[in-house]
Amino acid sequence: MALAKLQKVLISDSLDPCCREILQAGGIGVVEKPGLSPAELLQEIRDCDGLIVRSATKVTAEVLAAAQRLRVVGRAGTGVDNVDVEAATRKGVLVMNTPAGNSLSAAELTCGMILCLARQIPQAAASMKEGKWDRKKYMGMELNGKTLGVLGLGRIGREVATRMQAFGMKTIGYDPIIAPEDSAAFGVEQLPLEQVWPRCDFITVHTPLLPSTTGLLNDSTFAKCRRGVQVVNCARGGIVDEGALLRALRSGQCGGAALDVFTQEPPKDRELVNHPNVICCPHLGASTREAQSRCGKEIAMQIVDMATGKGLTGTVNGQALSKAFAPETKPWIALAKALGAVLQAMAKQAHGNVQVCTLGTPLQEAGSYLCPAVASGMLAGGTHKEVTLVNALLLAQEAGLKVTATHNNLAPEPDGSAGLLQVALQGTPHRAAGTVQGSTPVLRELNGATFKQPVPLSGSVLIYRAKAQEPSALPALTGLLGKAGVQLQSYHSSSAAAGEQWSVAGLSAPLPDLGELKPRVTEALQLQL
Repeated sequence: MALAKLQKVLISDSLDPCCREILQAGGIGVVEKPGLSPAELLQEIRDCDGLIVRSATKVTAEVLAAAQRLRVVGRAGTGVDNVDVEAATRKGVLVMNTPAGNSLSAAELTCGMILCLARQIPQAAASMKEGKWDRKKYMGMELNGKTLGVLGLGRIGREVATRMQAFGMKTIGYDPIIAPEDSAAFGVEQLPLEQVWPRCDFITVHTPLLPSTTGLLNDSTFAKCRRGVQVVNCARGGIVDEGALLRALRSGQCGGAALDVFTQEPPKDRELVNHPNVICCPHLGASTREAQSRCGKEIAMQIVDMATGKGLTGTVNGQALSKAFAPETKPWIALAKALGAVLQAMAKQAHGNVQVCTLGTPLQEAGSYLCPAVASGMLAGGTHKEVTLVNALLLAQEAGLKVTATHNNLAPEPDGSAGLLQVALQGTPHRAAGTVQGSTPVLRELNGATFKQPVPLSGSVLIYRAKAQEPSALPALTGLLGKAGVQLQSYHSSSAAAGEQWSVAGLSAPLPDLGELKPRVTEALQLQL
């Protein structure tokens, strides 16, 4: 299952040539134009299916609005600070990055910064170039026996910790996601933040920039630290409050800082940069030949795999879509979309509360990707230009449609078949249930009426309920099909439930007119699934 045919991908930042080569080998057209101005980018992006950036290009809501065909934005690196992910999601544009591509380079730079702080290497080197020989001025410290606090224990944080342990440093840390037993496996003792601050000789941050991490080191937290604490930020500008850092440096509460990132890049206020106890670099964390090659290669391979239907990795806003590439989940997603479309057609509304219930152990974790699929089925054909698994839940929420999931591990059938998916619009009698046979989505139940034989849900489908005095509308339907030159591919009738008996006909093409059928039925729904 390919997300979309990608004909043209724009690379708007400088990337290793391997990125272009891999895309072209995958049959994708590539345009490389690094250094575009915002106005030039708005013009260039109009007919692009994909966009690959590093840090320089800002993928704003305005850029996304100008992109008529855009399907994917690839960030060759960690984080997506320069991409408006919410605007991309609303438009159904997939955002992906390469979180592992520059991990080693960023970790090694951090370790280098710690060493430079301990021995004042940059200051001493600059002094030598000025013709001085100040041996006494640059008295440093050993790292052996010192405590390093690592805030954020993901890929980079753990690489820093294990490397600095080789220098004899004790490593403690904090991460709200990583379990303490997991961090203990790579030698980091996790503690509450309030216990981390007073124990550290060095603190290094490796978190994303979020509302919860902005200003993580501030006047209050600096006051809780050991006097003379050394601080490293090679993650994101803004995690360390730059004003608070400058005040701590002036008072001596912070003994030194090593910064690779800034709130504003390049920084216009030079006071922090020029402080004698500050070491700084122009955002070089990923600036190694190896990292650039790795990131360029990884983002290109991810996009080629997506375009060819091989797989989907590195997604930031398309977790549900990732499941659409797995052979075992594709038919379930197709079923969920179909049931959503059936429910919307029956209820003639795409708002309210929809309950999605999965039954059977194989579907225990399926709610996370089946809910967006149900929502996309209910919204399809509405006012939105395109509804995908990327934007379905967001658009559903804005349309007043709330989709929630529950699960029951009980076997849905006496023989313990693969599973059962039920969808219901609360406050109405409308509900539908189905399963997957082989790789085919099938309908099992409609408004409480069950089908003895599973009904395939694909292609052109006509669902109708005959009037009580018309035990069968099939003759009229057959006549309509003959006139329209449409073939009847399958036909199923349900048992009666609460006075309702439904029939489902699979057709070779939609019927252009249901006029002759309508006098014989109380309801007729024609769907393209």
